[in-house]
Amino acid sequence: MGKVTTGATMSIDGYIAGPGESGFDLLFQWYGNGDVETPTGNPEMTFRTSAASAAHLRQLIENVGALVVGRHLYDMTNAWGGRHPMDVTTVVVTHRPPEDRPAADDNFVFVTGGIEAAVAKAREIAGDKDVGVNGGQVARQCLEAGLLDEVHVDLVPVLLGGGTPFFGGLGTGPVQLDGPVSVIEGTGVTHLR
Repeated sequence: MGKVTTGATMSIDGYIAGPGESGFDLLFQWYGNGDVETPTGNPEMTFRTSAASAAHLRQLIENVGALVVGRHLYDMTNAWGGRHPMDVTTVVVTHRPPEDRPAADDNFVFVTGGIEAAVAKAREIAGDKDVGVNGGQVARQCLEAGLLDEVHVDLVPVLLGGGTPFFGGLGTGPVQLDGPVSVIEGTGVTHLR
């Protein structure tokens, strides 16, 4: 059985989105600032990063067998156009599944039983591979439930000054983590695990 991991691109001041869901252009510049291509599950989306970041992304994509995200991200991205760019089944934690989608298909599975049920379903789907958990509220819920094994941060040299923190509203703090286990320097980003 793989690990349950969470990861996010984060500003130096700890935000994964700026005020009013802004700042993504600054946070995600590193996905397009190099010349090494990394294809995604969406044929219209190819990352072009530094060699170090490309190797990091390829390893991450290879290790993940399923994802867990919140309904807010699912709606905000318009369901990534029908398939998450990592090209794995995505478990969506929600109180109300969308009426226009089946309860489960090869792309998305909707779980209404909370974070524990969502992670259990993702583990079942992932098999021996890792389960990737989206940052923000879902990551916080996993950490508080004792379900999280590892944290990845793609740290970019930008200050957003406010917005959505990686682990906002953490009710179990402080939490001491081991590591970093690895540090990879990309162009415009430092990958910490």
